[in-house]
Amino acid sequence: MISFFSENIKFNLKDKRIIQKWIKLVIESENKKTGDINYIFCDDTFLTDLNLKYLNHDTLTDIITFNYNEKNSNSINGDIYISIDRVKENSDKFKVPFITELHRVIIHGVLHLLGYKDKTKADKNTMREKEDNCLSLLQNFN
Repeated sequence: MISFFSENIKFNLKDKRIIQKWIKLVIESENKKTGDINYIFCDDTFLTDLNLKYLNHDTLTDIITFNYNEKNSNSINGDIYISIDRVKENSDKFKVPFITELHRVIIHGVLHLLGYKDKTKADKNTMREKEDNCLSLLQNFN
C-alpha cells in the first residue's frame, strides 16, 4: 500500500491514484512487489532534524529514504521523507516545473528502495537514467 502524509506543512499531493499506479508499475518493472510505502512530505526543518538524528548529517537534503525491506523478500517497504522546501528550491535551480522535480524525487526514493545507489558518479548516472525512464512512464498515465 502506498500512502501519503504531511508533517510540519500543509501539502496535498494531486493525482494520488495516478502516482500510486505509476510507482507500482516501476516496482513491478523491477520484478518486485509493492509492500508498505509511506511518503511523508515535510519542510526543511523537519527533514534536517531527521537527517541529524538518524544519519548524523547536519545538512539540507530533499529526500531521506528509510528502507524496511526484509532480507530475501520480494516486497518493497519503506518511509520516504521529502522536503517540499528543497523541491521548490531545486525546481528553480534546475529550471524545471515544481511538479516535475517532485515526481523525480518521489521516484528517486522508490529507486533507493529497489537497491539503486547514488554515492559514486557512476551510481548517480545510473540513478538519473532510471529517474528519466520512470518519468517517461508517468507520461503514459496523463
